[in-house]
Amino acid sequence: MGRVSQAQAQENRKRIVETAARLFRERGTAAVSVADVMAEVGLTHGGFYKHFASKDALVTEAIAQAYIEQTTRLEGFGPAGDPATRQAALDDYLSTAHRDNPGVGCPSTGFGADVGRTPQDATAREAYAKGVERYAAQLGPDGLAALSTMVGAMILSRATAGTALSERILAEAKAAVLDE
Repeated sequence: MGRVSQAQAQENRKRIVETAARLFRERGTAAVSVADVMAEVGLTHGGFYKHFASKDALVTEAIAQAYIEQTTRLEGFGPAGDPATRQAALDDYLSTAHRDNPGVGCPSTGFGADVGRTPQDATAREAYAKGVERYAAQLGPDGLAALSTMVGAMILSRATAGTALSERILAEAKAAVLDE
């Protein structure tokens, strides 16, 4: 079997990171192995180490990728600080669609517990902290408080999915953030 071109290697790495970002948000970093990621991408487990020194290195890049995806999504709602942008972002974030699809959802929610509880490489925490700061800034002057409310509400809503309480959590969090 021949060697892959540099362009193909870069594309493979991109696919690995994007897939890991989704799987880690869906299942958590501890529940997803390198073999799981590589199988999903359609590459061999052994090929992983041509791209990354360790799973921790992949986690760090996956966090950064997930925040890039989130930033792009928020930019699609309009300019930062605009009330209509904030309303659209809240409607999207505090929704049942977001609750039910964590793999493409918020990295603050998806990676928060893992980064907070597992002995991740310091660079993973740095990537997470930078992502939180950028995300909060996009939400406006009280963005950190708004994001904290939104993330907490999403965690609670996912944990109570299938109950009336889940829907109520989303609605009440949205009202609270809009009143800020």
